[in-house]
Amino acid sequence: MATPEAAPLGAGASLDAPARLLLRALQAGPDGARRGLGVLRARSRRGEPFAWGGFLDALCREEPVVQGPDGRLELRPLLLRLPHLCQRNLLSLLMSVRPSLPERGLLRVLHAAQQDPASVPDAWLRALGELLRRDVGAELCARGASPLSERCQKELQGLCRRLDQGCRNLKLCQAPEPEEEEGDRDSQHPGKRRKEPKEEPADPEEERALKRFRVSQRDGEGHCEERPEPQSLASLADGGGTSPPRNQPVLGSETCEAGQNPEEAKGPVESVALPRAVQDQVPRLQQLLKTFGEGLEGLGDAPPVELQLLHECSPSQMELLCAQLQLPGLSDTALLRLCTCLLALDPGLSIISATVLARSLFLERILSLTSSASRLLRTALTSFCASHTYPICRALLGPLLQDPGTGPAQTELLCYLMKDKSLEPDARALILGEVLGLSWKEDVFMVLQALLEQQVEISPEKFAILMDRLCKEGLAATASTAYAKLMLTLMSKYQASITETQRLGLAVALEPNTTFLRKSLQAALRHLAR
Repeated sequence: MATPEAAPLGAGASLDAPARLLLRALQAGPDGARRGLGVLRARSRRGEPFAWGGFLDALCREEPVVQGPDGRLELRPLLLRLPHLCQRNLLSLLMSVRPSLPERGLLRVLHAAQQDPASVPDAWLRALGELLRRDVGAELCARGASPLSERCQKELQGLCRRLDQGCRNLKLCQAPEPEEEEGDRDSQHPGKRRKEPKEEPADPEEERALKRFRVSQRDGEGHCEERPEPQSLASLADGGGTSPPRNQPVLGSETCEAGQNPEEAKGPVESVALPRAVQDQVPRLQQLLKTFGEGLEGLGDAPPVELQLLHECSPSQMELLCAQLQLPGLSDTALLRLCTCLLALDPGLSIISATVLARSLFLERILSLTSSASRLLRTALTSFCASHTYPICRALLGPLLQDPGTGPAQTELLCYLMKDKSLEPDARALILGEVLGLSWKEDVFMVLQALLEQQVEISPEKFAILMDRLCKEGLAATASTAYAKLMLTLMSKYQASITETQRLGLAVALEPNTTFLRKSLQAALRHLAR
């Protein structure tokens, strides 16, 4: 939801525009909570407070929805219709703005979150919900309740015990009773003494002996005994455990022996498996894709209910599903029908799911082009990009423009995409920001010119970055016709935005140009000076 994409819910008509914008931001992957907070701060700077009461009530409002392969109708609140990642980001955001929330509305949301019929509840949602209940009031949560599930607590205790077998410095800490805390402190840590004032060694020789003893003690503790391998993260997650933060090592995954072979130090590889409900429907989905390839009949029909199961997949599971369905090998006819169904899903695809699907559906197909793309492929790509601009930028635009195999066919298709009239102004600005972050070459000049011809709405800050990049590239692109055409487009379409300092920079960059457009470039520069 972060970025200029369609709201993730078909019932969005019942929400006002600020609420829909907030929901879009919350679906921006793991960064969604921070983006949602940015939306709220932007409204606050404009003096427009967010209507939390109506928003929280709308999240709890029950509506009939189709569930499961049998197409049964159930009443479910809007909150439970959102993808799990969006729900996590929402609860994280509610924790950060807790003082400004109406308590009644927050309690209703927490109650609705507990009604999730999933057989294995999401561990992060359970933990966030428990922490929010503690913030609302101690009387609202069970005394001593932990945000971790019972299975997760057992797994964590088992992991600590296994670590403690070889490394004496790691102890399994358990919360003592308040009245016993003082008395049990020494018994829980038999090898640890209370801190006492440090005494100076009697002489230097005694000090050196003490240091040698400490070093030998550390060396003895550094060699860990062989112990059972820890379970994979997948088993922890299945039991309701919480996954570790990104880029943070998992305890027990590193060897204690410094000289151990790196290959032997690797822990068990995390296995990826599809959810049971999705795996059972794989044959049906394969048959559905085969039917899609037989023609475009029924293009405007409602999406098959099996596609709703895509919301149950994590990013790695989505990649596995795409591989099992062999999406890169679909015909252009099947591709267009599938994209039409994906765009009609209610709720819509998350940012991460759309990125994985865009990469699987389009990247390999476009890189393999040796001639102009078919009309069906162009239609599928432009319609998907209009609704999921950010995933297209991440999955296609950067990889295609940086791939050494990109040729005229790929560049032509990207230029066609830039000129598509269905792209919203904020989508074009998003694409421009993605292009500014790439290294530039001839293909990038052509795509950038096609984009700037559409009169992109550019902020002064971003326009200054664009001008700086163009002036620097001019000294290395003196013989590039694509660069010269790009500069002509810029000076004609964005004349009012070019400052005097930027005009002088353009004059220096275009002076060594040797293309047949040199005279036209100089004429455009003189026109800017008027």
